[in-house]
Amino acid sequence: MSLVRGEHILCVSNEILEEYVEILQRLTDYETAELIVMTIINSPFVEHITPYYHFQMIKNDPDDNKFVDCAIAAGARYIVTNDKHYEVLRHTPFPHVDVISLADFADLLKPE
Repeated sequence: MSLVRGEHILCVSNEILEEYVEILQRLTDYETAELIVMTIINSPFVEHITPYYHFQMIKNDPDDNKFVDCAIAAGARYIVTNDKHYEVLRHTPFPHVDVISLADFADLLKPE
């Protein structure tokens, strides 16, 4: 996995980590969710970002904006998602955020 090898950096904010915990608790249990999130937090290839501005670029699912704000504040290369709510970003010139699908990201990870 490229994240484990340091080839890519995962950018997260407190809001994103809270959502990860919430989702993981639904899928597993409290202890497992906390362990996974602590592993993310302690990874040398994870950057903690504090967005100070909220762009509110996704109107159809405002909860998704936490990922956009983090990506902009981090100067991220792209957001990896299959969520159709992010399509609006493809047509927004400023601030520009590239969005790629999970399949396209997986293709990027394949050795040449």
